[in-house]
Amino acid sequence: MRDEEKGRMNPKIEKPPPPAILAPAGSRASFLAALAAGADAVYCGLKQFSARMEAHNFSIEELAALTGLAHEKGSRVYVAVNTLIKPGELGEAGRLVDQLQRWVKPDAIILQDLAMAALVRQVGYTGQLNLSTLATVSSPSAIRWVGAHVAVDRVVIPRELSIDEIRAMAAACPAHLDLEVFVHGALCYGVSGRCYWSSFLGGKSGLRGRCVQPCRRQYALKDASRRLFSCQDLSLDVLVKVLMTIPKVKSWKIEGRKKGPHYVFYTVQAYRMLRDHGTDPQAKRAALELLDLALGRRGTHYHFLPQRPQTPLSTDGNTASGLFAGTVQGGQQPYLSPRLELLGGDVLRIGYEDEPWHAVYKVGRAVPKKGRLHLKLPDAKTPRRGTPVFLIDRREETLNSLLDSFEALFKERFAAVTVSPSDFQLRLPGRPSESEGESELHIRRYPGSKTRSGLPALWLSAEVMTALSAKDMARCWWSLPPVIWPAGESDMAALLAAVIQAGSRNFILNAPWQKALFEDRADFTLWAGPFCNLSNPMAISALAAAGFNGAIVSPEIGREDYLQLPANSPLPLGIVLSGSWPLCVSRIISEELPTEASFRSPKGEEAWVRKYGDSYWIFPNWKLDIRSHKKELQQAGYRMFVEIDEPVPQGVQLKIRPGLWNWDLGLY
Repeated sequence: MRDEEKGRMNPKIEKPPPPAILAPAGSRASFLAALAAGADAVYCGLKQFSARMEAHNFSIEELAALTGLAHEKGSRVYVAVNTLIKPGELGEAGRLVDQLQRWVKPDAIILQDLAMAALVRQVGYTGQLNLSTLATVSSPSAIRWVGAHVAVDRVVIPRELSIDEIRAMAAACPAHLDLEVFVHGALCYGVSGRCYWSSFLGGKSGLRGRCVQPCRRQYALKDASRRLFSCQDLSLDVLVKVLMTIPKVKSWKIEGRKKGPHYVFYTVQAYRMLRDHGTDPQAKRAALELLDLALGRRGTHYHFLPQRPQTPLSTDGNTASGLFAGTVQGGQQPYLSPRLELLGGDVLRIGYEDEPWHAVYKVGRAVPKKGRLHLKLPDAKTPRRGTPVFLIDRREETLNSLLDSFEALFKERFAAVTVSPSDFQLRLPGRPSESEGESELHIRRYPGSKTRSGLPALWLSAEVMTALSAKDMARCWWSLPPVIWPAGESDMAALLAAVIQAGSRNFILNAPWQKALFEDRADFTLWAGPFCNLSNPMAISALAAAGFNGAIVSPEIGREDYLQLPANSPLPLGIVLSGSWPLCVSRIISEELPTEASFRSPKGEEAWVRKYGDSYWIFPNWKLDIRSHKKELQQAGYRMFVEIDEPVPQGVQLKIRPGLWNWDLGLY
């Protein structure tokens, strides 16, 4: 046999490159710490349009210098421009991306809003596009549809998925698309992209990067207050070796853009060890020791192992950010006897943010383990005895020395940076569509509730279908759930097939990717639902191009934004006028929290939990209600007016409140 024939029969199999370690950076020090630790890539945000607006974030000039330094060190830079974009912000967002393209030249842009995908094309950006976990691409059919219809190169998948579900997502990926998986860092109680808790209680939206973390607070259940929704940190640690068997997983993501350089440095080092030397027992032990030093919360594997899922909710544990360092002792002269040695310059968090004595405290000089640190807090605060104390940042000498050397390199580059304003001119979608008349849609959980005028609509579920005749099914609109998990995808497809066979043709899809379930038919009326989080005409234009017939806009934007939208929308628009809107949708629940029972926030706000399918919905005990503004919305051009009915559990009393949400506030 000739040599060339042998080569064809036994081709050399090239080993795929290992997954990249992707480090968070919310400040310059953390960015430099990521480079010092050898991160393959760093993700960060600007001072606008970032889903971590509470981080310090970067100016264009600063990021241009940092990106140049990262490239010099062999690291890539991903810039998160991953918030919802309001109608009046499209031009500003376009100019920002134009400046990124011209001066920073990042390797990837992370986006949530489909408008951003259109804007980057308008400015000529040619780098990688990553679809944020806030987009809630949660099932194999969704990943296939994104690959075929959305111009992105990578999808950051939800943290709730198990390894088997990640494999299913990878198997569904088209050739040009790959996956990014979170391996470490803080967990949200609500599914990313399906949490409105912070927005509903105060106008600071998680989808806009301004979450005030209401899930971390204490809530009263019966006579006791507990942190019923506060999660431990995700830490896959030694389990990450399983991800090495999935070539489509190209990136291991570490959460933490609000964390300090110490956390970034140690987590990056630990996961590099686990990736490169994960079969070496000594290296694994060393990596785990580094993670113990990283100042995170207690870790959990969460749902990663389907045979041994872990609930990250622990009401008897400490779930504030940082490493637990001990509890406050003494009375009027409080002190800490630390469980570990404290160094001069260490930063401590005293208690939780919702406690009156909460403070951030900087240690002046070293304190030995079990020594005594007297706590003189600002504003004469006196923490209660037993208050937990957490170490949230430290700058040991070795790390400081490394950061100083990288800081010097940064300053050289920064001095040479020149940035000019952008002259980007926004091109909005085509002429507004003409819509025939108006309609009202009443979305209910179950058939048989009292009749109202307007179009009947039901949430699609097996329980509902058993109570309906084929004739009733055919006349209904059907609303799909806001999250479809991999295990439930075949069941949802079967339910759709049944109602379609009965004659149903009208559907509300609560994620754009749910269009995948209708790809082989053209005779449907498909509206994008309110959970699609649509807030600007360019995002709506993307759904028009994908074959949607209408769009129900996000219920969390404000008056000015609502009134601007119809003028440039290529689709007829709907809006939720009233009804029970969830604080969030989650895949988990505390063992101590019964469904259908009321619990209260420290401010007396009540809510309850109900399970639908594989998800838990948290509802406040008051309704969204902007019915008094219907005429104004009609004049602006809205054509579909939606009411959402939710049955109230026995023992829960709905509170009469204005229910305007962000109508007068705008969306922060």
